[in-house]
Amino acid sequence: MPNRFTVAPRAVTHTFCNFPLALDLDTLDAHVAILGLPYGDPYSMEELTNDQTNAPTAVRRTSDKAWEGLDSWDFDLGGTVFDGQAIRVVDAGDVPGDPRDLTAHYRLAEAAVRKILAAGAMPISIGGDHGVSIPVLRALEDVGPVNLIQIDAHLDWRDHLKGTKTGYSSPIRRAAEMPHIDQIFQIGLRCQGSARAKEFKAATNHGVNLTTAYELHDQGMEKILAQIPDGEKYYLTIDADGMEPSAMPAVAYPAPGGVTYVQMHKLIHGLVNKGRLVGMDIVEITPANDVNDLTSITAARLITNLIGAAAKAGYFRV
Repeated sequence: MPNRFTVAPRAVTHTFCNFPLALDLDTLDAHVAILGLPYGDPYSMEELTNDQTNAPTAVRRTSDKAWEGLDSWDFDLGGTVFDGQAIRVVDAGDVPGDPRDLTAHYRLAEAAVRKILAAGAMPISIGGDHGVSIPVLRALEDVGPVNLIQIDAHLDWRDHLKGTKTGYSSPIRRAAEMPHIDQIFQIGLRCQGSARAKEFKAATNHGVNLTTAYELHDQGMEKILAQIPDGEKYYLTIDADGMEPSAMPAVAYPAPGGVTYVQMHKLIHGLVNKGRLVGMDIVEITPANDVNDLTSITAARLITNLIGAAAKAGYFRV
């Protein structure tokens, strides 16, 4: 990618789980980098700085409730988070927006993730709406082919909405156009979203593997995991509304009957151990709607599960 854009994430007042702040991605020395992506490609001025732009801050501030420290026994992991290893996790701050160039933050986000990957670190991003996954997926070009795993109540296959092609209704449509994205697995689909019959047809014609929430609950996550090829690379994108609202209530469009926390635990650990999970994002959190910080805590726990499972699986060279 051209070097004309200087990646300069902005500092944050509270880092994720109090990990060190690392804003210079050119000298990054880490195994895992947490990156905030507050801004999407808005459909209206009201969405430019909506409540989802506050989500990275909310998850960081609440992360202390989800993480008691490196020495604490974690029953999700069957041990400590780092598994006794000298693993380096940093917080890379937030990709800034530019009010005079509403596409600049996508270019910066892509450049930031490319630098994180080039440094040999795993990018874990916190959105922002689901549009922010698009630049992250673009940045995976040099590590492809990658299988995309999506947790979502909605299909996200609109070609455009109100003339915008990279908003939160289109990330999987854009991913399907990327040569380095291999198979796509969409899990937890239910209720209604912006997708119409023609978007459903486009997804099925592309060969996407669609799993409704009802199929997931009937068959179990183990069967869904068995459909994902072994020994390959995966990227996991989690829309908070894909999960059961009792686990993540703070979303703009809650849909009953979603993916449970236990099922997410099985999915993350299953992907880590069947191949190489190269990164993850969590998006579409609206902190103002949260209940006892449950949504942010769940997000932090999912991130903790990924870091801990990857450590136990020997992902990180220490």
